[in-house]
Amino acid sequence: MSLFAALRLPREILFGKGQRHVLPTVACKFGRRALVCTDERFAGTAVFAEIVKSLRDASIEVLVHDRVLPDVPRDTVGVCVEEAESFRPEMVIGIGGGSCLDFAKCATLLLSHGGRLQDYYGEFKVPGPTLPLIAVPTTAGTGSEVTPVAVISDPDRTLKVGISSPYLIAAVALCDPDLTMTCPPGLTAIAGADALTHAIEAFTAMRRGEDPELPQKHVFIGKTALTDHFALLAIKLLGRSLQKACTDGTDADARADVMMGALAAGCAFGTAGTAAAHAVQYPAGALTHTAHGLGVATMMPYVMTYNRCAAAVEMAEIGRALGLSANGRSEDEQAGAAIEEIRRLFAAIGITSTLADLGLPTDKLDWTAEQALGIERLIKNNPRPFDLAAMRRLVQAAHDGDLAACAN
Repeated sequence: MSLFAALRLPREILFGKGQRHVLPTVACKFGRRALVCTDERFAGTAVFAEIVKSLRDASIEVLVHDRVLPDVPRDTVGVCVEEAESFRPEMVIGIGGGSCLDFAKCATLLLSHGGRLQDYYGEFKVPGPTLPLIAVPTTAGTGSEVTPVAVISDPDRTLKVGISSPYLIAAVALCDPDLTMTCPPGLTAIAGADALTHAIEAFTAMRRGEDPELPQKHVFIGKTALTDHFALLAIKLLGRSLQKACTDGTDADARADVMMGALAAGCAFGTAGTAAAHAVQYPAGALTHTAHGLGVATMMPYVMTYNRCAAAVEMAEIGRALGLSANGRSEDEQAGAAIEEIRRLFAAIGITSTLADLGLPTDKLDWTAEQALGIERLIKNNPRPFDLAAMRRLVQAAHDGDLAACAN
């Protein structure tokens, strides 16, 4: 296959200790009126007060919406937009975790194009450019600061839904690892495991061919030479530092590695996409009301085992990125070692090991498998095909903790 690559990213990515202090300079490039979207917890911190003051000191008028809720309930975005319309913002600044950044993307969309969020569900439904968005993450996990996706909760649907469009990509991703220093160990673990899952699924995603129209027809197009570069960087950084960051949250170097790992994973999956671990998490998460990152990480070793026969070469490379020695082993043996290292790492940081531990009822396994198989945009990205029987075996194995059963 000839060399092929595609990448969709913000116009500017700024990463490093203290980068939050340049936010006023960056914002001034887009205007003098900023809608700032965050949650109640972060809005009450001294750091947030300093950020808002710095914007106002730079003669930027600020309207703060500090009522972002987890998982972005659909109708909360409309409330924000209604309040902000008379303010006439020239940019939107999202500050916080993944939900805050996704909320800011949705607010930017409705302020720019009107209508309802339901009008934009799916791929390529956003009709054109939006107001500039500056994304400032305070956790290291979702990669939303660089991706073309916003995920929301719709009260009329059981599963969360997504809006996917290159027009949703932030104009600027401003990433300061100092903002993650107070993130508690449990959230650090779940967010970091989410990022590592993003990177692994992007790197092992289906290689879809050489159709020049592929990036024009799909937001997520499978693995390419450039997404592979970012995915391996993420795996390396998270593999060496995620456990350290969970154990000692004051380790600045580990915090920087984890935030860069989450950013790089976002750069990878924002074009390559994710696959079966995410597909299972959507229904499993809806039933168990557990954190997204916890669910996808729980699934990851089982999905890797299922995919091992189709992606042993990639998994061997994942093992090397994790620092494992090839040591004369075959690629298949190296792939097995990589899976075991992911299991070890996730166990060490407190990730649940089975769907049963997440609280998924036995009588919902068939429904979970059916729903997961129906999420075509993810399933078509998986390197090994699924039918309903195969998906049912995977879900059963992940529920029972039977890793070997996934290989069938």
